[in-house]
This record gives sequence, structure tokens and C-alpha cells, in this order.
Amino acid sequence: MTKARQATLAILRDAQEPLCAAAVLERIGVCCDQVTVYRSLHFLEENGLADSFILHCAEHGTERYYTAVDSLKDGYSGHHHWFHCEMCHRFLDLGDCQLHTLVAGYEAAHQITVKSHTLYFTGICADCQIQGH
Repeated sequence: MTKARQATLAILRDAQEPLCAAAVLERIGVCCDQVTVYRSLHFLEENGLADSFILHCAEHGTERYYTAVDSLKDGYSGHHHWFHCEMCHRFLDLGDCQLHTLVAGYEAAHQITVKSHTLYFTGICADCQIQGH
């Protein structure tokens, strides 16, 4: 794996929330240009090392966000689900995927095989609710 891909993956692994490509570029410094970051993110996703989802935010527009698939944070590993606050725009990690039973039910009922899924929630976080936003 190239140094740029390794650096990109390290940034995703260290991140506490999903990152857009611009945030990765900002953290990676001068070693990579924008095209290299996009190519690295694409490579990591194609090779199962990163996951992404598209989020539409009324204030920030539509953006693709990336996370490391194999990150081990706070006892969680692998696929995560996220909550995005529409007021402060922070992400809250909802932890490991707990939809296995639901997915298995869909597979059985519709005779399909689910290879991946994306789930995120949007709304107002507890801090913003307290602040009366």
C-alpha cells in the first residue's frame, strides 16, 4: 500500500467521527494533494478498509463521509451506525451494527443476500436540545 493510502487509513482510524474528503485532506498535510486523497479513499473503500455514506445536510449540502472499517474504538469493531446533529453538525457513534436479526429476516422473507447496508440518523443531539437550539 502506498504511503498516501497508509496515511489516509491512519487518519480514518484515528478519527472520532466520519470524515469528508476535505477533512482528510486538511489532516493529511502537504504529503498529498486532493486527487491523491480521493484516489486513496476510493482504493480503501474498494478493498474493504473504509466505508462511506452520503449525507444531505441543509446547511452543508451533500457530502460523502468515510470511516475505517476495521477500527477498534471503545470496544466496537467493524461496521458502525451514526447520528448526525442538524444543529451542531457533530456525529455520534451509535456503536456496532445491531441489525443482524432484521437483515436476516429480510433475506429470508425476500430470498435475497444482503452484502452491505448503510444506516444513519439525523436530528438534534442532547447538547443542542439543552441549549434550546
